[in-house]
Amino acid sequence: MKSFYTFLMTYRQPKEVDAITKFANHAFLDHSFPKQSVDYDELSRYLEMNVDYLESMSVFDEAWDIFMQSEEGRW
Repeated sequence: MKSFYTFLMTYRQPKEVDAITKFANHAFLDHSFPKQSVDYDELSRYLEMNVDYLESMSVFDEAWDIFMQSEEGRW
């Protein structure tokens, strides 16, 4: 299973077209982001306590759902 960060980086774009792209662009610049994590609780806690670039936790939840769907297709 790839990490959530690796998945999120597939959404990076020079032009921020949507909330997930904006999230990905900011996470790329966040050197403390838990890059190896595949744990929802760990990532959620980190984002809630340490970042101000995420518009809403619903953006993370949406990205997490897409991540999980993409990983289910790999098994």
